[in-house]
Amino acid sequence: MVEIRNLQRELYRFNLRVWAAALLVLLCFGLLAARLVVLQVVRHDELAGRAETNRTAVVPVVPNRGRIVDRNGIVLATNYTAYTLEITPSRLADDADTVIDELARILTIEPRDRRRYKKLRSESKNFESIPIRTKLSDDEVARFTARRFHFPGVEVKARLFRYYPYGELASHLIGYIGRINQAEKEAMADWPDEDQANYRGTDYIGKLGLEQRYERDLHGRTGFEHVETSAGGRAVRKLGSQPATPGNTLVLSIDIRLQALVEQLYGDRRGALVALDPRSGEVLAFVSKPTFDPNLFVDGIDFDSWKALNESIDKPLLNRALRGTYPPGSTYKPFMAMAALNSGKRSASTVIMDNLTYSFGGRVFGSPESDRPGPKDMRAAIVSSSNVYFYSLANEMGVDLIHDQLEPLGFGRKTGIDLDGEVTGVLPSTDWKRRTYKRPEQQRWYAGETISLGIGQGYNNFTMLQLANAMATLVAGGQRYEPRLVREVVDVVSGTHRQLSAQSLEPIAYKPDDVAVITDAMHGVTVAGTSARVFAGAPYASGGKTGTAQAVGLRGGQKYSANRVAEHLRDHSLYVAYAPQQAPTIALAVIVENAGWGSAAAAPIARRVFDFWVSGLYPGDDDIAAVRAASAMAPIRPPVPLAQASNVQIAAPGAASAAAPAEVASEAVR
Repeated sequence: MVEIRNLQRELYRFNLRVWAAALLVLLCFGLLAARLVVLQVVRHDELAGRAETNRTAVVPVVPNRGRIVDRNGIVLATNYTAYTLEITPSRLADDADTVIDELARILTIEPRDRRRYKKLRSESKNFESIPIRTKLSDDEVARFTARRFHFPGVEVKARLFRYYPYGELASHLIGYIGRINQAEKEAMADWPDEDQANYRGTDYIGKLGLEQRYERDLHGRTGFEHVETSAGGRAVRKLGSQPATPGNTLVLSIDIRLQALVEQLYGDRRGALVALDPRSGEVLAFVSKPTFDPNLFVDGIDFDSWKALNESIDKPLLNRALRGTYPPGSTYKPFMAMAALNSGKRSASTVIMDNLTYSFGGRVFGSPESDRPGPKDMRAAIVSSSNVYFYSLANEMGVDLIHDQLEPLGFGRKTGIDLDGEVTGVLPSTDWKRRTYKRPEQQRWYAGETISLGIGQGYNNFTMLQLANAMATLVAGGQRYEPRLVREVVDVVSGTHRQLSAQSLEPIAYKPDDVAVITDAMHGVTVAGTSARVFAGAPYASGGKTGTAQAVGLRGGQKYSANRVAEHLRDHSLYVAYAPQQAPTIALAVIVENAGWGSAAAAPIARRVFDFWVSGLYPGDDDIAAVRAASAMAPIRPPVPLAQASNVQIAAPGAASAAAPAEVASEAVR
């Protein structure tokens, strides 16, 4: 049987298939064309930018951090360049521990390096470069470079490191920098975009002291390099750049030679000293002992060093000048006397009979065994440091009047110094007690609590900065300033100097005659009073007041004996002073913790400070252990010997004073 084919129908089907195939091909080409239009026209700018980004990279250029120098130009903080070995976790071919083990066969990698890497790794993103070794020698760089192809994701980089040439000297004042931690990174997220951009590529930030307070001035402006990169991400050529702007230089009011002298005089003892210029509010010395080496923190402090600093009973990390509060003891008496004159509660000629005891509310308030009984006016009370005179004065004035008269001097509030972390201290009042305590019986102020305020005990607690500031205000006749550590900021590019003068505050309306009464009495302390032996033979006239403050209270009726208590529980030695007597150029407050009478430890330090500042006498660098050798790491030139760092005349060693303080200390009675 023969099949009859329908050619017409087959031709129709064939044409239908051809048209369907043609439409499919046309549709595909249409889709390609549409996609091409989207990529080449609609998204041209976006994709061109991506391509350029893949081909090029913008690399931030971290600026040189600004230097810190003292008033004579001696460099206290600077920078140097060193090689670091860094790991980028996202680019490693193997796990980090294995890579570090392999690196340890080429270079020395200590356990502390591994611990630091793990800590930084936990705080960093996967694509960020993390140092495993710092300060590589040229030999170590050469050894790694020869084997670099074995270690993808590991590179040698040149980094700037902060360097403090004088090590522990003035460390609480200068502070230090450290790597930016996670909390600081999160805080930076709230910064303006411009500030965030300025910290791209920056790994370090100021952590303490002036390094922290003046971070924006010291950091500088970040630059950039626009480079063409290969497929492997390596720079091929530079397409453009904008140089980084170095940070500004801070010029301090501090004289580092004076600072070094004071720190050497303290030796291993604890304490603080603040010296101010009463004419301007400039800080001349800012000492807290013991100190620490800020170089330990720059590259990440090791565990053992941190433990030693953090757990030491001497608390070397505590800035005692700024944050240490103490009862002022008898150094408070000149301020109490000034308050009495200014408020009209007592005149300078009023005589009080001092029988060495003062009774109030059934309690007897005593005097030191060295006191002598007899009638005393205001001058005699200050010169002899009469407790009874000031017990009775405190009772007459009352706590709130004392507070209102002494608060303008800066007691119980922040001075406004250009350092972060200042504490307020305690200048008590009835309102302060209500705000401080919770139980009603604690909130009530009892009249008997006022008595001990007159001699600087009780609730009184102040910093040496507050005491020095009050002394400067008093001898300046009531003129007040916010203490200032930085005199000026120097732009290293333009050379312009931005003055940062201490802010002048509204003066206290003291009568010149009243001020003269107090300063004359304080001068009497150095001539016939409790610091007369220390200042015997001084080639200048000065004024001061010794003080002894209890470190711990004694239980009912107990008699204090330094020999029967632990060293860190003994009384503190204090001294407030100014010099010269006419037109003072320096005022200070000094405390030596647990050292006993004010004339035994604190006053001799003040004498040496005045010898240096007023008379230009200096013991010489050979006697200043704090500035002999700054540091074992010396990639930059060693520090300038302080005796050669300015044009102030230097006396020969041993010529610092007519009566050596070390000799008179043992003879002091109070």
